[in-house]
Amino acid sequence: MELLHLLKPEAVKVVSTVSSKKRLLHVVGELANSVYGLDVTETVSALQERESLGPTGVGHGVALPHARSKAMEHVVGTFILLEKPVDFGAVDNQPVDLVFSLFAPEAAGVDHLKALALVSRTLRDPSFCAKLRSNRDSATLYTILTASQDTAVA
Repeated sequence: MELLHLLKPEAVKVVSTVSSKKRLLHVVGELANSVYGLDVTETVSALQERESLGPTGVGHGVALPHARSKAMEHVVGTFILLEKPVDFGAVDNQPVDLVFSLFAPEAAGVDHLKALALVSRTLRDPSFCAKLRSNRDSATLYTILTASQDTAVA
């Protein structure tokens, strides 16, 4: 599994103004709707339900919100770079500016876990995250996410 198979170019976005975690999850839901046709209300509700189990802010400014959906046939993702970090209730209490969301079929099981592990491993690399943070162009971010994966995960 590669990030290239999880992301579409139009699923990568730079967002300048998000004031809260709740609003961020709505932006994620809207992006998933525009790219993958997911229902915004159901998607946001599923993301919030997952967050109620424990925050998906994994530390170092990274969040990995994820949810399952009846509408999905395979695991897909969105990536948002926030120009202004927001409090996400992360494990290290640091605000979040890199948000990689995953959406999986309800019965995805192993594929969902593999995708989550891949994204987590990739965004655990400080130099990779620094490269993402230094770019404000969606197309460039997509290229970094999909082309640099081999060096980030190796």
